[in-house]
Amino acid sequence: MRRFLLPLGIFIVLVGFLAVGLRLNPREVPSPFIGKPAPAFSVPQLHAAEHSIAPADMLGKVWLLNVWASWCVSCRQEHPVLMDLAARKLVPIVGLDYKDERAAGIAWLREHGDPYLLSAYDRDGRIGIDYGVYGVPETFVVDKAGVIRYKHIGPLTQKAVDEKIVPLVKELNGA
Repeated sequence: MRRFLLPLGIFIVLVGFLAVGLRLNPREVPSPFIGKPAPAFSVPQLHAAEHSIAPADMLGKVWLLNVWASWCVSCRQEHPVLMDLAARKLVPIVGLDYKDERAAGIAWLREHGDPYLLSAYDRDGRIGIDYGVYGVPETFVVDKAGVIRYKHIGPLTQKAVDEKIVPLVKELNGA
């Protein structure tokens, strides 16, 4: 009888780990960037290659950095949510066109609408690497001091905007 206690104990522990794992949200991956300054960059804007954009340009504002691409299927899913958020004018949204062709990115925004204050152009994906991007779309909430406060992996949903993004933006703006 005692020889079955050890395998039974191991089985119970494994079932416990499985039960905990099944309750976790796979979109909430801990990011080492939360609470840290947004990585610096200075790259050309998507629509105006002669002008650049850097996180330092947004100091003093709470803002979103949304990583997207014209080739991204999930970006089509979240785009209406971004358009609605932009129309509400609660927070400036900066796009980061990731590993895309400039003309394709511009055409995509022209066709689907442009929710962004402006878009940075990350042709080679280096900025995405610096931000720990797993894939597009991903969205970061950056506070007035330039510190990343939240990272959303995957397409933004209305629920995520209403329950996480907007309350956090209001809190960071002191509202």
